[in-house]
Amino acid sequence: DEARTPLIISAPAEESTEKYHQFARLVTQLNPEIDYKIDEKMRVTTLTEEGITKMERLLGVKNIYEEKGVETVHHIEQSLKAHSLFQKDKDYVVKDGEIIIVDEFTGRLMFGRRYSEGLHQAIEAKEGVEVKQESLTLATISFQNYFRLYGKLAGMTGTAATEAEEFHKIYDLDVLVIPTNEPMVRKDLNDVIYKTLDAKFDAIAETIEEKHKKGQPVLVGTVSIEKNELLSDILGRRGVPHQILNAKHHEKEAEIIAQAGQVGAVTVATNMAGRGVDIVLGGSLPMDASPKEVKEWQKEHNKVVEFGGLCVIGSERHEARRIDNQLRGRSGRQGDPGASQFYVSLEDDLMRIFGGDRVKGLMNTLGLPDDQPIEHRMITRSIESAQRKVEGHNFDIRKHLVEYDDVMNKHRETIYTRRQEILKSKDLKNEILELIGKEIQQIVRTYTLGSKAEWQIDILFDMVKRIVSLPDKIKDKIKEMDNPDAICELLLGNVNKIYEEKEKEVKPELMRFLERMVYLRTIDTLWIDHLDAMEHLREGIGLRGYGQRDPLVEYKHEAYNMYQRLMAAIQHDLVGTIFKVTIAREPIRKEPEQEPVWQGAQEKKEGKKTWEYPEEELGIKDSASAPDIKASVFNSEAQTRGADKQGPEIRDQQPVEAQSRGIETPITKRRDSEVSDNIVGGKKKIGRNEPCPCGSGKKYKKCCGR
Repeated sequence: DEARTPLIISAPAEESTEKYHQFARLVTQLNPEIDYKIDEKMRVTTLTEEGITKMERLLGVKNIYEEKGVETVHHIEQSLKAHSLFQKDKDYVVKDGEIIIVDEFTGRLMFGRRYSEGLHQAIEAKEGVEVKQESLTLATISFQNYFRLYGKLAGMTGTAATEAEEFHKIYDLDVLVIPTNEPMVRKDLNDVIYKTLDAKFDAIAETIEEKHKKGQPVLVGTVSIEKNELLSDILGRRGVPHQILNAKHHEKEAEIIAQAGQVGAVTVATNMAGRGVDIVLGGSLPMDASPKEVKEWQKEHNKVVEFGGLCVIGSERHEARRIDNQLRGRSGRQGDPGASQFYVSLEDDLMRIFGGDRVKGLMNTLGLPDDQPIEHRMITRSIESAQRKVEGHNFDIRKHLVEYDDVMNKHRETIYTRRQEILKSKDLKNEILELIGKEIQQIVRTYTLGSKAEWQIDILFDMVKRIVSLPDKIKDKIKEMDNPDAICELLLGNVNKIYEEKEKEVKPELMRFLERMVYLRTIDTLWIDHLDAMEHLREGIGLRGYGQRDPLVEYKHEAYNMYQRLMAAIQHDLVGTIFKVTIAREPIRKEPEQEPVWQGAQEKKEGKKTWEYPEEELGIKDSASAPDIKASVFNSEAQTRGADKQGPEIRDQQPVEAQSRGIETPITKRRDSEVSDNIVGGKKKIGRNEPCPCGSGKKYKKCCGR
């Protein structure tokens, strides 16, 4: 289910603006159907002409696209999406002043994960909580290509049969159905369908009350926290004792599940109880139970079996049959008796969006009242048909994603393989000199086209001086030459000489380290830009279909050209940066009786970027006599772009649980000004508002810092 969108690792980008709060207020003044259209199948909202005109009037502009730009339109669309499509206690909850996403498939809270492209910030503004920084994508991969990285793939689940085709097409895996250990005796009753939600929930509550009085344990599955709490209120008014289990009360999950099979027990749960849960009839028996306790438990167990076992009631059909089958599977385990039945209304999301018209027409034709249900095999088949449509639609989305990600995967493999080679390499000198040679040859070829009278020697020399500072007398020599190859030879000879002098000045072992550092920094900075450019290409490539061109073929062609430009940019920026690295030496400042620690600090001093490393990492053996060494990189084109975009920190990263569904996993990056305050006694001090290092996703002050 989560494989419909890629995994993303992100870092904070620019500061959030007041625009999110502004647009959160403005979109509430728009009218559905008139000012914007909602497509619930595709989960998108679109402003109509009337809506655009109203927004222009509210913002006081004549043309929102010309005067405010595409970025403003994007903010408006995300605010509108947050307002109309994302619901509190269904898609997310507000907890401790933060927006926490609820996994629609498991019903659990996903701490540390955020929606991408400004959507999470739009939801924060909508709910009136603190709007966090926007994010910058550092890495992305689809679930499918992530799993393909493994040499061997296998798995076991009770609900894979409905997805056998996808397993075969995507992973080349066959699905084998193994018979149950004991015969299945659970009664799966036909669905009961009502006209309205209110009538459906009243019927569910009546059934639960009846089963409770009989003594039969009941497990009720709801699709959201909102519906979960609604049903709990209805049961409370009827005086039916019950346990509620959702992401807000997950601390008592084990205790609630352990007792869910007792006589007369009623448990109202979200999808949390729909998978990986074994409900024992009569209640769970402790491992160290005495013979007397075992005897008492056996009596309770026999009573529940006599009453018909666990009754599972589904308050709504999910868009995937697999999730429904998981809920049914809580009952009738290991040959136990049980029953399951789903209650559906025409106002449910599945019926409303995917094919409830036929059933609704039938009910209107028969003139049935709202509280009169229909129970027939045809209804169940109609619902399952709607589910198959949704499953097919979702499969197409996943298949589509893989086809495009396969193109990006080639780039990913090449770049990551190159990074590993650089990390493991002990000497990159020859490779860097070769890249310098290629860059200079390319410059010479570009500005020595045609006859000598057409050569642009002044521009040629200026381009070379951007790489390395050369004396002006060399330009005079170049003007006297007639052969471009001789010019290349002259320039390369001088550049290599300067490189050798620089190496002697800073020591060979430190030069090897700086080569690796600059190479990696250049790749990382440009790779982030490449990911952003590829995402923009992916979003707009579908329009090529209107020109009778295959968007996938066009995407592959454009992606190849962008990859070639990426490799050329890496070479250009690396060559332009390596000569600008300078070394400053300062005395060691050590705390008494303290082991040396990795600082990983980044400071701002006189417009320079500074990384601090211990001598052992630099390969300097005599650390007792060696000075503390700081590598200072001046703001070259590559480094400036990295600073502006706030690229990934080489150190001090704190990854959070991996993400999905277009949801980002943030990596915390401290501002330069915070570093000196946050390093105390040689160790990093954790700020109260920083994510807790335990990985819970909560702020430090609300977790381990209490």
